[in-house]
Amino acid sequence: MTPEVQRRSLSLAGYDVPVVELTGSPDGPRLTVIAGVHGCEYASQAGVRQWVRALAGRDLRGSVRAVPVLNQPAFWARTPFVVPEDGKNLNRCFPGDPAGTAAQRLAHDAFTQLIAGSDAFIDAHAGDMVEALEPFALYDAGAGEATAEKLATAYGLGYVIRQEPGPGRPISGTSTSAAAEIGIPAITAESGQCGLVEPAAVARHVRGLNRVLALLGMADDPDPGPVPPPTVLRRFLWMYSTSAGWWEPAVGTGEQVEEGQVLGTVSSLDGAEVLQTVTAPSAGVPMFITSSPAVAADGLLLGLGAA
Repeated sequence: MTPEVQRRSLSLAGYDVPVVELTGSPDGPRLTVIAGVHGCEYASQAGVRQWVRALAGRDLRGSVRAVPVLNQPAFWARTPFVVPEDGKNLNRCFPGDPAGTAAQRLAHDAFTQLIAGSDAFIDAHAGDMVEALEPFALYDAGAGEATAEKLATAYGLGYVIRQEPGPGRPISGTSTSAAAEIGIPAITAESGQCGLVEPAAVARHVRGLNRVLALLGMADDPDPGPVPPPTVLRRFLWMYSTSAGWWEPAVGTGEQVEEGQVLGTVSSLDGAEVLQTVTAPSAGVPMFITSSPAVAADGLLLGLGAA
């Protein structure tokens, strides 16, 4: 049946966040889709906006709750990565704290009012303003991982990364790891880079979300066809600068690299001294690379996906 569409603002940590709810026949699951956890990852936001508009005219089984831009303060301030009020990365704060700082409160309200109670959850991302990126999907090990793996594969982004909990994990406090901890199948889907709204990157999100709907039995895929099997990676290795300086990558995203290969250098601003030579700790593929030459001490340089 054609869904009933409700558009409203939800107060999350005091921010008015636009939410679109589409309710179809009652014999299907509830899917929650969020974009804009990082306010300047525009390709994913554009993809969710476009997808929701088209979905309003299609037959739907179950219900969809979609948030095109969650991190409102970062979006309006054009602030990459963090919530400007407290300087914290929202995607390191889940499941949040109702008595915490702005990012922690926003994570708590988003988790309790949007993510909890879902049958599946998609967190749509892209490369932020200074982040070149190879499209990939990521899911966490846990009770819902069998379905999460299928969701990640269906999204069709070429690479799928499975993350294990524990000390080898590069980050914690993400929306999808918090969802996985309570048994919700969840994936992070990444397409787009450098804060740009590129049509191909937006289209990957729209196609991926449609394939997720089809996988869950919620709607027919308007563009059916085989999805090429992804390259599955088991490790996500993040590399940081040892000192502030000028970062110059020697490889590109999606490029196969060998263990020990030079990935880039950090040098003094006058170019006279190489301060750090960054080499690959393992064979793999750079999933994202900081595209800005300016890096601080302990600044994130790149993320390497490895088998």
